[in-house]
Amino acid sequence: MPDDDPDFGRRRVVIEHLAPAIDGGRFPIKRVIGEPVVVELDAYADGHDAIACVLRYRKDGNAIWSEMPMKPAGNDRWRGTFTVDEIGTYRYTAQGWVDAFRTWRHDLEKRVLAGQDLGVPLQVGARLVRAAAGRAKGADAALLARSAELLEKGTDDAARQAAALDRELAALMDRYPDRSLATAWDRELGVVVDRERARFSAWYEFFPRSCTDDPRRHGRLRDCEARLRYAAEMGFDIVYLPPVHPVGETFRKGKNNREQAEAGDVGSPWAIGAAAGGHRAVHPELGTLDDFKWFVGRAKDLGLEVALDIAYQCSPDHPYVKEHPEWFLKRPDGSIQYAENPPKKYQDIYPIHFESEAWPALWEELTGVVLFWMDQGVRIFRVDNPHTKPFAFWESLIARAKARDPEVIFLSEAFTRPKVMYRLAKLGFTQSYTYFTWRNTKWDLTQYFTELTRTEVAEFFRPSLWPNTPDILNEYLQVGGRPAFMVRLALAATLGASYGIYGPAFELMENRPREPGSEEYLDSEKYQIRVWPVDRPDSLRDYIARVNRVRRENRALQADRRLRFHFIDNDMLIAYSKATADLDNVILVVVNLDPHHMQSGWVHLPLADLGLDAHQPYQAHDLLSGARYLWTGERNFVQLDPHSTPAHIFRLRKRVRSERDFDYYM
Repeated sequence: MPDDDPDFGRRRVVIEHLAPAIDGGRFPIKRVIGEPVVVELDAYADGHDAIACVLRYRKDGNAIWSEMPMKPAGNDRWRGTFTVDEIGTYRYTAQGWVDAFRTWRHDLEKRVLAGQDLGVPLQVGARLVRAAAGRAKGADAALLARSAELLEKGTDDAARQAAALDRELAALMDRYPDRSLATAWDRELGVVVDRERARFSAWYEFFPRSCTDDPRRHGRLRDCEARLRYAAEMGFDIVYLPPVHPVGETFRKGKNNREQAEAGDVGSPWAIGAAAGGHRAVHPELGTLDDFKWFVGRAKDLGLEVALDIAYQCSPDHPYVKEHPEWFLKRPDGSIQYAENPPKKYQDIYPIHFESEAWPALWEELTGVVLFWMDQGVRIFRVDNPHTKPFAFWESLIARAKARDPEVIFLSEAFTRPKVMYRLAKLGFTQSYTYFTWRNTKWDLTQYFTELTRTEVAEFFRPSLWPNTPDILNEYLQVGGRPAFMVRLALAATLGASYGIYGPAFELMENRPREPGSEEYLDSEKYQIRVWPVDRPDSLRDYIARVNRVRRENRALQADRRLRFHFIDNDMLIAYSKATADLDNVILVVVNLDPHHMQSGWVHLPLADLGLDAHQPYQAHDLLSGARYLWTGERNFVQLDPHSTPAHIFRLRKRVRSERDFDYYM
């Protein structure tokens, strides 16, 4: 029994199983501006009395709680909804209480039907209404007082009965309930609200040093204006750069990750730090800090945001190595431990030792790195291998960055165990890499994306789908030719509201592995400058632009929660839909997962769930090709040739009869 609650024994309502509550409320859920938060809970009391529940919510910094009535959802489950309309953090909780007036009114209805005497019951009701008048103000208080007077002293029994059961009186009583013995949910749960780009974004990664027409000449940031226009023309809204910092000389890797670099080899951008500086410096061959700020500004002029890679690791030449040797792990011989993944050795990289006794100063410096680049205009960060650094460090860093500017976005690049990926998302990462890169079969895709969109995971994990990265050229792309790249692009861009590609390698269909069985690129851009012929006639740039335009023009593709898979009688074909809540925009995607052969099948659609009439024809408008098909019923035939049409992105339009007596589709 709580010592500070003298009414503990009188509170009869029990509240249980409130959801969403990530890890019991330890972590917040995620939303973007304008999205609803649907809360459910179990609430009940002993006996048969009616109860009432409210959902309470407020934005941090606002001391006043707003409330929404919760409605019964069956079997003592209750549901309520509120909408978040500002960036920042909201809190929500709930209260429930025994509703004496609803109980009394329900019993009175049964007494009336049974023809019982209403004298005493009406006196009881009058007492309840008079108490509510004492809680009300103004005109409401006066109206309640008159109702109480009528119930208690009225001489016309029919009028008293009508007043007791009046719906307006019931609504007024709902506004002024007796909550003196309300039970409150014992926690305040959090909602982190981000800007829309946190939910819907298209990323384009490129290496600025390859913005050159000569592999012997290092590209500079100011050489990248044409590449920025190129990305914007394809419909991307984020350009993501690998680390732009000075690259170490000691143990620099050569082309194709050779241990010995040759003269002129540029090394890996992830071997950060040299005499020119560390994580707060720009590689001299890329330009200056002013050049970087010019790059950010020019991108903004083109409707792009710049995402910067954050990789907390150092080359042996990084200033940290001399200035803060305590931040690195020493081997028994006194040398610093370099990165290893036995049997592989990465002598050009020194991992930071987060178990250092000097960890407070280390955390402060590394947090300062992010804040420094925010001062240069960056609001989006892709974080390299966050799963190899402490969870508590990221939770602290992201909280401080969001305190500086709540619009900042962090993408977690963590291909690791599911629970680790999910923990990173829970503690604050805005978006997360996924296993999409290796999910190629219908079963794999269906199972995985059902988990990501139809379970509690959807409350905190925003997937970002990448068909390729500078580190990953999977087998499907290696052997599938042009259709494979088109298939994976269509899947990434429609299964996920956020996706990205590493280009120009992707649109130029780079598919040569370093050796058989490897997912590393031959002549990887991680270790050398590449000259990319972006105007090559067979480039996928136009296809990518069409897909991105479809995404921008259809709200259904700008969120993930309403993703639904549909039966199609061919395992090489996958079908799924996305729709807006009002069913005003319904998208059906059908993809041929076989990059080599034509495939066909019958797709089955739950028409009522898609807002379509099973007895009327409807139009399937292919937004990629412009073709329009008139379909009827739940089963319809599709056939996809991967060499010409590997995917359909249909907008389903229902039949409408006009005032002029002709049909059209909308």
